Amino acid sequence: MERKPKLENGVKIAFVEGHGNSNSPKYYSYSDKSLTTSGKYLYRLKQVDIDGTFEYSDAVEVNFGAPEDFVLNQNYPNPFNPTTSIQFTIPLDSRVRLSVFNVLGEEVAELVNQNFAAGYHSVDFNGSKLNSGIYFYKLEANNFMQIRKMMLVK
Repeated sequence: MERKPKLENGVKIAFVEGHGNSNSPKYYSYSDKSLTTSGKYLYRLKQVDIDGTFEYSDAVEVNFGAPEDFVLNQNYPNPFNPTTSIQFTIPLDSRVRLSVFNVLGEEVAELVNQNFAAGYHSVDFNGSKLNSGIYFYKLEANNFMQIRKMMLVK
């Protein structure tokens, strides 16, 4: 499977194992969960035969739009040791502040405080310098604010 924005070279994004040769139709699917920037993308399949010869399918255009809402997702993994990933979506270009607090409400880390384009984003958090326990992370963007809980277990 290849993906490319218009007028750029394609990039291999996945390999889907075939079902061998057969006279009956086979159906395959793939969900591209790596996109973070909205826009139009072209996808095509590269069918490789056992002898190494290959053929490309016709390209299919997909319009990947910006999300409709501000969302702060639950971190993963949770509990974590010592790193975890925090994902969020913003529907428009925004100044984003993502910070971590202990149970006393003291800020222990500021992960980001910068402008982000509308879209899907992920930030890694390394808690190796913190003690085991419950922590909270807060996303602030425009007039949106949301807090979630996470657990560090060493």
